[in-house]
Amino acid sequence: MSDPLPIRVVALYRFTSFADPAALRGPLAHTCCSLGAKGTLLLAPEGINGTIAGTDAAIDGALAAIRALPGCAELEHKESRAATMPFHRMKVRLKQEIVTMGEPEVDPVGQVGAYVAPEEWNDLIADPEVVLIDTRNAYEVAVGTFEGAVDPQTESFRDFPRWFREHRDELLAGKSKVAMFCTGGIRCEKATALLRAEGVDEVYHLKGGILKYLETVPEKDSRWNGECFVFDQRVAVGHGLAPGSHALCHACRMPVSVADRASPLFEEGVSCPACYHQRSDEDRARYAERHRQEKLAGARGQEHVGATIAVRD
Repeated sequence: MSDPLPIRVVALYRFTSFADPAALRGPLAHTCCSLGAKGTLLLAPEGINGTIAGTDAAIDGALAAIRALPGCAELEHKESRAATMPFHRMKVRLKQEIVTMGEPEVDPVGQVGAYVAPEEWNDLIADPEVVLIDTRNAYEVAVGTFEGAVDPQTESFRDFPRWFREHRDELLAGKSKVAMFCTGGIRCEKATALLRAEGVDEVYHLKGGILKYLETVPEKDSRWNGECFVFDQRVAVGHGLAPGSHALCHACRMPVSVADRASPLFEEGVSCPACYHQRSDEDRARYAERHRQEKLAGARGQEHVGATIAVRD
């Protein structure tokens, strides 16, 4: 058996009550940095969310520190391996919400939908009484989704409540159940809380999100089509959480497929079909110089900080 890839990548979140998130920030950042972990963690009064990477020892230590936070002893995580470190630095940030919906009355701790294990998900979404909703943004859905899922075509998770309210009647016509999913579970946990608050009784969400499904369900039994966009330098993963075929446009931060990269509008580090016509020649010249500097830094064995992807899930 070959040795595993050296870097362990962990995605995590936990809805819990932090009375003083600011007091937790410094000690947590110090612990993660001293261990050599990198990535981004978000702290808010409603809990913690983020993705970190490092050696096995670094991640074990960081997870121990996170689980020592109030209400986090039972925190679960999703993990995969990478050949190289997918982050450039360690950041612990304070936020109003760990995933921004902009609906302060929604309670993802006290009122959420029912969890459905990945092994049971196929049976649920095959039920004709179920409407299946992808709670992610349009650029993520374009990379891959479950067959038959409704795409809200949102640009931000803040748009989801308005979209649901506008389309509620047509979504629920002839349906008695709603099933929702997202990358790691956090957005659909809030989305199910929203629907419960809106009076929808039978609401379900995929436990552990798409990542847990792709890790758990054999490809031959899968109802997932495409790849899953992730918020680090891997860009996308497939079944078994194997690295996907998508790259990242460093001009607009959107995923680009193999077909996109064959387009004359694609230039590495400069433009892609999604952003070419939204940028000026001056913009592209600036991006080209930035890309040149990244290449020079790489040739010197140095990191260039311009390629970091923020946590958005």
